[in-house]
Amino acid sequence: MTYIDLVVLIVAIVIIVIYSKRFQTYIFGFGMIDILFRILNIINGFIPVKEIRVFIDTYIPASVPSVINHYTKGIFNTVLIWIYVIVMIIFLYYIVRVFVKRKKI
Repeated sequence: MTYIDLVVLIVAIVIIVIYSKRFQTYIFGFGMIDILFRILNIINGFIPVKEIRVFIDTYIPASVPSVINHYTKGIFNTVLIWIYVIVMIIFLYYIVRVFVKRKKI
């Protein structure tokens, strides 16, 4: 059960790939996965129920970079982290573009 965080990440990415039809949807899905992991781990610190905390600690990775850092080393790790950074920059671009298009606050 040591690879459960990797399995959760891969299953989430596969669901996004199956659901997506455009590149923009891939990027939004990947960003949503990372944000969801981070929010669940922040909430985990405030939940008093031990069973829920153990479940989140066991099955939910802290973030996508934490999974990358846990399972890779060296140059491959560096390449994957840079790919992650590029994807998140593209995600930020799409978020800003949607925000600017609305022009209503």
